[in-house]
Amino acid sequence: MLTPLAQALILLAGSVFLITLVRRLALPTSIAYLLVGLTLGPHALGVISDSGTTRLLAELGVAFLLFTLGLEFSLPRMLAMRREVFGLGGLQVLATMAVFAAIGHLLGVRWLPAVVLGGAAAMSSTALLLQQLTERAELNRTHGRMAFAMLLFQDLAFVPFFALGAMLSAGQDRFPLMESLQALGIGVLALIGVLAAGRWLLRPLFHEISHSRLRELFTLTVLLVVLASAWVSHLAGLSFALGAFLAGMMLGETEYRYQIDAAIRPFRDLLLGLFFVSVGMLLNLHLLGRPSELGLALAMLVGLVVLKALIAALVTQPFVHSRFKALRTGIVMSIGGEFGIALCTVLLQANLVPEGIAEPLLVAIVLSMVLSPVILNNNKRVARFLLHEHAPLLTAADREEEATREIARREHVVLCGFGRVGQNVARVLESQGFEYIALDLDPARIRAARQAGDPVMFGDSADEEMLARAGIAHANAVVISFSDPATALGILRSVRRMRPELPVLVRTADDGRLKELQEAGATDVVPETFEASLMLVSHVLMLLRVPVSRVVRVLGEIRNSRYAVLRNIVRRGDSRVVDETSEQREEIKSVVVPPGAWAVGRSLGEVRDHGVAVTFTGVRRHGILGREPGEDTVLRDGDIVVIYGQPEELERAEAVLLAG
Repeated sequence: MLTPLAQALILLAGSVFLITLVRRLALPTSIAYLLVGLTLGPHALGVISDSGTTRLLAELGVAFLLFTLGLEFSLPRMLAMRREVFGLGGLQVLATMAVFAAIGHLLGVRWLPAVVLGGAAAMSSTALLLQQLTERAELNRTHGRMAFAMLLFQDLAFVPFFALGAMLSAGQDRFPLMESLQALGIGVLALIGVLAAGRWLLRPLFHEISHSRLRELFTLTVLLVVLASAWVSHLAGLSFALGAFLAGMMLGETEYRYQIDAAIRPFRDLLLGLFFVSVGMLLNLHLLGRPSELGLALAMLVGLVVLKALIAALVTQPFVHSRFKALRTGIVMSIGGEFGIALCTVLLQANLVPEGIAEPLLVAIVLSMVLSPVILNNNKRVARFLLHEHAPLLTAADREEEATREIARREHVVLCGFGRVGQNVARVLESQGFEYIALDLDPARIRAARQAGDPVMFGDSADEEMLARAGIAHANAVVISFSDPATALGILRSVRRMRPELPVLVRTADDGRLKELQEAGATDVVPETFEASLMLVSHVLMLLRVPVSRVVRVLGEIRNSRYAVLRNIVRRGDSRVVDETSEQREEIKSVVVPPGAWAVGRSLGEVRDHGVAVTFTGVRRHGILGREPGEDTVLRDGDIVVIYGQPEELERAEAVLLAG
């Protein structure tokens, strides 16, 4: 038997290797963790045993999964899309659950476990679908919006499904009316209490914590709130996971949502990874080696995908009045998801469903997630093939892609990173008549930029293939705006292998690795702290009536000497670089105005009268972007409003646009 340290080392080595492999194949990292658990678990190599520790890790993983869900929960957006969320989403979950529960009951599963099994089949992967729809610029298309509504309801429906599964696993199979009503009342009171606490207690607490500028204190406070809320919820008779969900909602109601997400992300990703490892340990590898059971798993995969697509398409038809859009929505929603795996895991661990049904279904869900890129990338082709329809010449997304490719064939600037600095550089280049193409890995940022009409591509700036697609062969310059020197070094080496003579400008936070960047081939390095000092110096000298020509000469000499004069300073012991995820950071965001939103039929001036303090940089309608819209611009359903400001102001603006 291996020691715990040896098991941990093998687990880490396997995770690093498989995550690197699946990322090269453009697959989600959850698949890598599942494969780690599958190969190292008791049904294969037996390196890691299925113990109480692994089950605890799985429970913590589900809790943090629900916490992330609660943190991203948008009450105003749900209210604006209430018809699609509760109408369409409710129909999809209920219909899919009913069909698969009936099938499970026919196979010998008792009704209540069959309902949970049907709920598992009804779930789709929110993370996979939203990421891939964003990459394909389809999230704000009709089928993307309908899929988003169903995913939102699935996220809400998972909580009662999971609670039912937990009660069944604890041996409860009867639910008296009074006890059920009491539990429902406790849940409603808890929800009201959470929203009240988020609005009146947590906001001032995190206001004080964030101004301390201590990252570890902020992170500890977030963890304390999450775990304390989960523990109190457990004491009140609710599930631990539900408490984590309520904690996420509580923190999501504050303006520190983005900073909280950045602080909690390492814990969330690690625990989710351990959760998927524990799930992979439940998959019986020998099942795939037996032809009959492998055939059953493949049959379940086909049945799962086909039935889910058919049911989702049928319930979507009345909402879109288009067979093509309804079928595309159904195909998108046909894959399984993490919540389905969690529900199957609960049933399997409690022996509520025979292994001959639960294990093949787990394999089918995992395989559908593995095949999700193929399914989503071809949803349009499959829908047209099934309906015998011919494609139009060019779609809006195709026109955007073609416009970006045309820029790549001309002289332009390649921007590596499209954060605040990258966007500022882009705006200046645009105002001076220069074209650019930006590369970034943030899906939300890419979505907002594409909706704002910016030529931005999703991809790793250090990948030579991505640089080639961005037209580096025709580029006049490259600007690396990432603040991390290690990231900049990787990009620099890739650029130098492709274009040794191309000018490359690199931004850094300070001068810590200035020499290393210069030796790697940077044409010029701009340390933010030094440039800010030079700006202050120039203003001071001009206030002292020093001639402008002399000021320019002094600044030029300091830059030519690589900021040597500015390096001889005494640092404070507690000095640190301000975190880019600070609540003071301004950014761009796009808000889709769905049917039923408060802003439909109202002007931007009316929106601003409700206390909105952001800058409206553009309104996109029918694929056409109007920049700097006037106060008298009247919004319509389907408009994409591009706004700019601080995170709390963006949240306020979105809430007003959607719910008033």
